[in-house]
Amino acid sequence: MLQIYNSLTRQKEIFTPLEAGKVRMYVCGMTVYDYCHLGHARVMVVFDMVYRYLQALGYDVTYVRNITDIDDKIIKRANENGETIQALTARFIQAMYEDEAALQVLRPNLEPKATEYIPAMQAMIQTLITKGLAYVGSNQDVYYDVSEFVGYGKLSGRKLEDLRAGERIAIDEVKNDPLDFVLWKAAKPQEPAWAASWGQGRPGWHIECSAMSTKLLGEQFDIHGGGHDLQFPHHENEIAQTEGCTGHQSVNYWMHNGFVRIDGEKMSKSLGNFFTVREILEHYKAEEVRFFLLNSHYRSPVNYSTETLDHARNSLTRLYTALRDVNLNVTPALDTAYEQRFHTAMQDDFNTPEAIAVLFDLAREINRLSHENAESASTHAALLKQLASVLGLLNSDSETWFKGDSKGGFADSAIEALIQQRNEARATKQWAESDRIRDELKAQGILLEDKSGVTTWKRG
Repeated sequence: MLQIYNSLTRQKEIFTPLEAGKVRMYVCGMTVYDYCHLGHARVMVVFDMVYRYLQALGYDVTYVRNITDIDDKIIKRANENGETIQALTARFIQAMYEDEAALQVLRPNLEPKATEYIPAMQAMIQTLITKGLAYVGSNQDVYYDVSEFVGYGKLSGRKLEDLRAGERIAIDEVKNDPLDFVLWKAAKPQEPAWAASWGQGRPGWHIECSAMSTKLLGEQFDIHGGGHDLQFPHHENEIAQTEGCTGHQSVNYWMHNGFVRIDGEKMSKSLGNFFTVREILEHYKAEEVRFFLLNSHYRSPVNYSTETLDHARNSLTRLYTALRDVNLNVTPALDTAYEQRFHTAMQDDFNTPEAIAVLFDLAREINRLSHENAESASTHAALLKQLASVLGLLNSDSETWFKGDSKGGFADSAIEALIQQRNEARATKQWAESDRIRDELKAQGILLEDKSGVTTWKRG
């Protein structure tokens, strides 16, 4: 049975969906004012893996991941660029889609934009005001009163008195408590605003996820996910907002993926130590990046380096090597120990490192069988492809993988032409010319292999 580590209870729990055979999952998505960095990519890939595996188990999954298209950072960047907010967000939404497609991330079923759900946010805010959980400040901002919500801090394990330690209320502070957070920001000049009964303005960040998740998935749903950095305050505030409105538990399983780190520090735009997905893809294949992100357990931090990505490249090369020279148009081997071990790993809180280890064991078996039983090697290779596809891996054919892409070097057509010239030179015993062409290709990272009268190539 599938077990999921629940951040709320701090333990693994057997997964039981609210509705048999169906799963409703919400994941906090991107704030679209810049290109996605590797930390964003981890959220995308981790919950894409969860989505794929739940489907592999036979669940009918409704996967919602929001898009924040109104925010202080968005407004600031649009003003700096001298463009409209709509133009800025549309450009980076498209860039996000391109990065996702490269990383083999499936599109969620629903991708609501914050600006499309303003009425739902206003209705929720009004309910909180009516219940005495929110108030309008003297500056016309609307704040959530955390002292009125019993259980605030239960997700992060923090207590109000500890959070208040060292805090003080400034003389002109309009909040009742320094921990109160904004639900609605009063209108400011040159900023977008919507009319509300308490005054013109725009929603705060936290309220959008509460409104969109309940609107699209109901007052209670199965899984809520996001990066570990969102656990507090964002997800803590979501719980306060949603449960404050409904009066009951909103999410059964909270999931949080670990940070991507560089030199021991979290990768983030605010720290300036980030690499965009696009920058990384200038040097590595997208599948190598995906493998790197899945080769650590989703709750663990991962450290970005060229060494870890080089390891991902070499690892994938080993797996693709096992798929060469076998017939993949066969029925995968059935009910094998490999398949059972793979699913045992995945059902233990999506343990992808253990699942990937099974893929390598299977690859070694394929290499052994290829010398003894070609038919059995093929059925096991088909199983390798099938299991890897659950993780979004090994989607290319092996020859495409080994040829790779030029990354500014020789194009495929140029390589093929030089190989043809080399074959002609060899046929006429012009060995010096043959060696010169081989060395020229090697200098470009192109490795040749002559086997049974046929020359194949790959990028080294």
